[in-house]
Parts: sequence; structure tokens; C-alpha cells
Amino acid sequence: MRILNICAYSWDIGGPPKIIYDHAVEQIKLGAEVTILTPITEGQKLYALPEGVKIVVCKRHWLAKLWAEFSPELFFWIKKHGKEYDVIHIHGLWHFAGLAPYLAGVKTPKCVTIHGLLDRWALANGYWKKKLFGTLFQKSVLDKTELIQINNLDEKNDLQNFLGHTHPNVKIVPNGMNLRNFEKLPEKGIFKEKYNIPKDKKLILFLSRINIKKGLDLLLPAFKTILDKRNDCILVLAGPDDGYLSETERFIETESLQESIKLVGMLVGEDKLAAFADADIFVLPSHSEGFSIATLEALVSGIPSLLSDRVGFGESIRESNAAHLVELNPQSIVNGLTKMLDDEKYCELLANNGKALVKEKYDIELVAKNLFEEFKKIAK
Repeated sequence: MRILNICAYSWDIGGPPKIIYDHAVEQIKLGAEVTILTPITEGQKLYALPEGVKIVVCKRHWLAKLWAEFSPELFFWIKKHGKEYDVIHIHGLWHFAGLAPYLAGVKTPKCVTIHGLLDRWALANGYWKKKLFGTLFQKSVLDKTELIQINNLDEKNDLQNFLGHTHPNVKIVPNGMNLRNFEKLPEKGIFKEKYNIPKDKKLILFLSRINIKKGLDLLLPAFKTILDKRNDCILVLAGPDDGYLSETERFIETESLQESIKLVGMLVGEDKLAAFADADIFVLPSHSEGFSIATLEALVSGIPSLLSDRVGFGESIRESNAAHLVELNPQSIVNGLTKMLDDEKYCELLANNGKALVKEKYDIELVAKNLFEEFKKIAK
């Protein structure tokens, strides 16, 4: 089977490139040929490429400022080569690259992965633009799509509300991850030593893009409230800027929290594993997520986690008591973090349940095979 992925495949995008990477590794094992077609702006760093995967890089046009990922080069490439593939896998909504196969008249069967972009919070961001675009393009395109991959029942409801009817070709296939990468973490203390974090401080780790939708507007004031009552913890914010770094830096400076909140940038490889090894609590109170790979990584690493139920698999977390779930307000985060900082047995329970949940449901070998089987049903 020949699979073409269409996605902005760069480090600053967040989860989708990681998801494509892990699925591609397993798809190649299953005998597939995998290609990634990506629109890139000059200066963007491409995400790591699995062995055996081909990548086609097209330049974004300056009009991409108005229509995300607009690229005439990509359009003409897909028009010429799209018919050579058995399945075209489109990651996300609203962008030009995802519509290009339809606009070019390519008949190859298509799968669209929603990535959480139809929930209420996501739709409210740029509401009128998305409403117009949805009416003109996105709804009709989804209606024509042979397979829509969603991660959970919330996304199924979001899709139905957006379309105004039930789509006949929807499959729930959650994302997964390679658990083997997290079987052995580095020794404790390496991350704290590198970033001059006192050994006696409990480390609360936020690892995601620095974006308001990740809940930083709630987490920062919540942590300030906690610091007003105790000084035994430190918050580490790890991730690339995605529109909220200046606000975050302003908050830290205004509240004089430079010693208590550390910005360490994006962590990858051994640095990320070292952060997981030293973290006492992982925190991600997101307003909106398609499916948080960082949360899976934290849970399988055995870190007790404080999350909103919007991380992409909230119902599974709630059913298995795999993390402390908070409401989307600062006081709920304060209450949750305080309990976790004070109750080691509670944290141990969450950590054990979280690791068990990921191993049971989200091993990439299992979910990648499930998605591949769905591709076989629609392939030309």
C-alpha cells in the first residue's frame, strides 16, 4: 500500500508530526510505502524522518499568512502525483494543504484526522473565518471523505455538530506511541543539575507548546497562588513558543517569579527523558487538544499527572483514575496541585493507573495496525 501523508511536518507544529512518525514506522513494517508531503516556510526545521520514508517539501507562498499552508507548488505536485497513491492521509482542518487533493480533483481515497480542531474552544478561535470557510469548503470536503479518523466520542459529537448530520465513514482509532522509548529513563538528578533546580524542590513539569490553549492562562495564576502558601516546588515550562511566550514572560517578570518558574525551551531526546525522570508532577490543563502525545509520554513514564479532560482521551483517564482531572479554572488547579504535593500515596496510585492505561490502550503497534486495517478497506 502506498500512503501519502499531508501535514506541516516541522518541530514547531506539535503532536501531528510525532504521530505521523510513529505510524509510519509501523506501516513500513506492515509492507507500506510511506511519503510525507509538507508545506514549509523558510527557516522551519523539519521533524525527524523514519528510515525508509520519503518526504516532499514544498514552499509556502506569502499568501499563507491569509490561508494557512497556501502553496501553489504543493497544489501542482498533488495534482500530478496524487493518483500514484492508494490512500491520502490528511492531518487537520482549515488549511490549504488539506484541501489541495480535493481542489486538484485527485480521486485517490482520503482519510482526514480531525486532531481536535472541531471542539468548541478551537472553533471559537477565529470563529467567523472558520464559519465562512466551513460553509464554503470544509463541510462539503468532509462529506466526500472516505474515512474520518477521530480519537474519542467527544470528537464524534463535535463532528456531528459541525456537519449537522452523522457522517457514515467515521472510525474511532486513538493515537498511540512507542512505549519502548520510555522503558528506561535516565538517572534522577540530571535534568535538575543541568537547569540549576534545587534538589529539594518538587518539580512540576509542563511540556507542550507555549500556547494559550494549553491552559497557561490558568496554570500561571494558579501556581502563583500556591507559591503564596509554600516554597517547596518549582514549575518548569518546556516547549517552543506558539504565540504565548511573551505573555508568559511578562507574568513571570511582573510577579517576580524568575526563581520559581523556569522556561527551558523545547526538549527532545535525552533532555526530555531526563525531565520526565526528575518530574514529580506533570501538568497540562488544556482548553483544547486533539490527542496529547506529551500526556501519554508522561503517563507511561510513571509521572502522576494533573490534566483537564480535554487532552484527547479524558473519558479513559476518568474511568481508570489515571490522572487528577481539573475543571478549567485556576482554583481547581490550585486544589489539585496542593493535594498532589501533599499526598504521596495518591500520586503513587495515579502513576500506576496512568502507566497501566497507556500500556493497555495506546501502544503504537496496536493502534497503528488498527488504522492500517481501516486504510485497507478504502484503498483503491
